[in-house]
Amino acid sequence: MISPIQHFELLDAKMDYYEQFLDPIQSSKLFKELESELHWQQDQIKMFGKSYQVPRLQAWYADPGKSYSYSGISLKIRDWHSSLEKLRLLIEEKSGYTFNSVLANLYRNGMDSNGWHADNEKELGKNPIIASISLGTERYFHIKHRTKKEKKHKLLLKNGSLLIMHGAMQHHWLHQIAKTKKNIGPRINLTFRYIMS
Repeated sequence: MISPIQHFELLDAKMDYYEQFLDPIQSSKLFKELESELHWQQDQIKMFGKSYQVPRLQAWYADPGKSYSYSGISLKIRDWHSSLEKLRLLIEEKSGYTFNSVLANLYRNGMDSNGWHADNEKELGKNPIIASISLGTERYFHIKHRTKKEKKHKLLLKNGSLLIMHGAMQHHWLHQIAKTKKNIGPRINLTFRYIMS
């Protein structure tokens, strides 16, 4: 059974959170399947003239022609994995939004991370809807307002949870998954998106 929705009314944006969108058994099974079957890649990112390995593994699944690039990285388009396709349809049915792609991130341990950023690439259009499924180890999701520095929050994303970011979230807010020195297990994050072109 899907848990009740929690609404977060933020300055200039909002989020909806289902703590248990998928049941624990389903979530654990899906994690193992995707960890072993998705085409994970580790890219290089350029910062201040130097190249670094992205501190996580990634994979991009999308409808034909729906490419995605960020920070000089172009992800290889893969045809939909059957489990990702089923999950997309379930999210669309529950949320009322349409998605044609998903960026999968594999955080192998606590030192894998995703720094402060917004999902505001031109391919996503203005005020994109991002639906984020978490599988595996719980991690804190940090957000902060771009200009109102006192506006910041964190939310523990649980195994099988769904977080939907909408409104002007990507315009006014930044988010991150920070590193932790705690000895923790792996996590998969699936961010469903709609590519405009």
